[in-house]
Amino acid sequence: MKTVFFIAAAVMIAVALAALLLPLVRQGRRSGRSRGVFALTLAIAFVVPLAASGLYLLVGTPAALNGVSAEATQPLTMQQALDELHAHLAQQPDDVQGWMLLAQTLSVQHDPAAARDAYDRVLKLDANNAEAMVGWAENDSMTRSDHMIEGRALDLLKRAVLLHPDSQRGLWLLGISDFQHGEYRDAAATWRLLQPQLEPGSDVARAVAEQIAVADARGGGAPAGAASTTTVAAPQGAALQVQVALAPALKDKLAAGDVLFVYARADKGPPMPLAVARLDAGQLPANVTLTDAMAMTPAMKLSSVTHVFVGARISHSGQPIAQSGDLEGDAGIVAVDSRTPVKISIDKVH
Repeated sequence: MKTVFFIAAAVMIAVALAALLLPLVRQGRRSGRSRGVFALTLAIAFVVPLAASGLYLLVGTPAALNGVSAEATQPLTMQQALDELHAHLAQQPDDVQGWMLLAQTLSVQHDPAAARDAYDRVLKLDANNAEAMVGWAENDSMTRSDHMIEGRALDLLKRAVLLHPDSQRGLWLLGISDFQHGEYRDAAATWRLLQPQLEPGSDVARAVAEQIAVADARGGGAPAGAASTTTVAAPQGAALQVQVALAPALKDKLAAGDVLFVYARADKGPPMPLAVARLDAGQLPANVTLTDAMAMTPAMKLSSVTHVFVGARISHSGQPIAQSGDLEGDAGIVAVDSRTPVKISIDKVH
């Protein structure tokens, strides 16, 4: 094992995280918005363990072991460090800590597919590793265009929370999965389990309380006796009025059971919708109001951006992912604070 690599990797990961996170902290403080701070805090507290500590546990004091002086040690690039780690794992494929380090590093580098594979190696070696379960589920959702948490990802999250009921990231992601599937009461109940672990009055606690309020509002109100650590009224947030009509030339392509999706996504950012409404296509023409409460995940909503791309699609399969033969239309880029109804004519075939 080349112990110099491990220390260099720890330093580079720490520097990379600092470069990534510090500007976000400053931006969140300047804007005074808890959502950004919340996302940042989750990334620090839940997503990325202290890589340097893990590396130290792996190798102890490298200079004492191999006698390499600090002056003779040449810093490695991140790619060289990853190459060294891959070489080490090729020689010692049963090194659980090594695979965990690789998975966490790949996650930081925004390579969710590779990170998920590395977490999978951990789970093959340690089937009860709750941290790897949560990491696998999170990175699996990031590989999907709809960012849904379901299937094996959901099963792993449930198991992780059973093994470790105080898993903050596990509870947060499990609540997101509930929210994505329209199980708003379950989402609120799951996030309430997270609240006692948070510092009262902190930005994180307030942000979690806001998401609970949104889930309660969509689920028909808080259950009797439920109380949040921080009382926050359900935010009104942004709202866009959208008027959707089907072009006469395409009316003969409309079939029974077709589903209409009206959505808004960030002008510059991930393709995941910030708000989406699902209707029976037979209701066309239709008026829809897209709001923060329609976000697919609580952390990504209309009010988080200034401009959005607004579109509509008639799906013959009923699935949100566009498929050949679907009917589409859009209104282009629209300001989120627009008070003028957005008009869309569905006039194209995908």
